[in-house]
Amino acid sequence: MSDEEHHFESKADAGASKTYPQQAGTIRKNGYIVIKARPCKVVEVSTSKTGKHGHAKCHFVAIDIFNGKKLEDIVPSSHNCDVPHVTRTDYQLIDISEDGFVSLLTENGNTKDDLRLPTDDNLLTQIKDGFGDGKDLVVTVMSAMGEEQICALKDIGPK
Repeated sequence: MSDEEHHFESKADAGASKTYPQQAGTIRKNGYIVIKARPCKVVEVSTSKTGKHGHAKCHFVAIDIFNGKKLEDIVPSSHNCDVPHVTRTDYQLIDISEDGFVSLLTENGNTKDDLRLPTDDNLLTQIKDGFGDGKDLVVTVMSAMGEEQICALKDIGPK
């Protein structure tokens, strides 16, 4: 054995994967799936019968959870699909900056300043109006595959 020390370059996360494999035949409506490297919510699943040579196929129609685009994919039901780890976290809204970024308060008391206002016009006006009226707002941030976006809003009363 050698006496020299080994130094490893740290590359941030602990190697946790952004997706996990799941058999295509077990993915249901309202579940999540990765299509064309985008995290999507499944809106429709149809399964075709096995043909002369083999596999039943699953036809997925899904909507990208961040930009709302409709995507489709056909996968043999016995094959594995990538399913994104989707998490939702609530943060209290502290401030909205001029350039469209929000300041959020995390549970441990730190601030999170790297999120833009949502692109959804309805949600955007609700956030701006509520913040302008001095209400205490809690936003729900959905994150998957390294992307984050504000997806919902709760009013917890006046400040």
